[in-house]
Amino acid sequence: MELLIDRLDDSPLPLVFEVAADWVAERFGPAQAGFALDAPLRVSLRAGRMGAGVHLQGELRGALALRCGRCLTGYSAPLRESFRLVLEPAGARTPQDPEGAESLAAEGLYLCDDLEVGWFRGNRVRLDRFVAELLALGQPLQPICSENCGGLCPVCGVDRNARCCDCPAPPRPSPFAALGALAAGGKA
Repeated sequence: MELLIDRLDDSPLPLVFEVAADWVAERFGPAQAGFALDAPLRVSLRAGRMGAGVHLQGELRGALALRCGRCLTGYSAPLRESFRLVLEPAGARTPQDPEGAESLAAEGLYLCDDLEVGWFRGNRVRLDRFVAELLALGQPLQPICSENCGGLCPVCGVDRNARCCDCPAPPRPSPFAALGALAAGGKA
């Protein structure tokens, strides 16, 4: 995904990029077990010049193939992340962090901490790192297939969405148990 700066002017230019599953596997690797694309990602954006800078606004859409954190079932989750990115010319500035300096040199793009502002250098800006960041932020922290997922039984391991089991529910610890232990310790 490459943006050619010299082709941009004051009126925003619509651009569309499709991201294939092998791109995600290359960026995230096998370490991201349970995370893959269920449908190709589509990056739609409008890019235009703002003085010497560049303004990007758009959306990342697709579907993620995830594994439920409660029942371990695979499911498809829609992904829709809107974004806005304002890039300034880097000029003679160099990022303090080595990874940022490497990214600016190799890809022509340095992203600041908030992912809405960055620097660019040169005429070609690669958006791969930016899209990978958006994709990582779009993943749920705790993937759950449905709000009322019963999960796995902690005693026998049966999937409670498929069938019921007769296992007794484990006792819930009291949130005041620590206070009781302190009170008991103070009396002794």
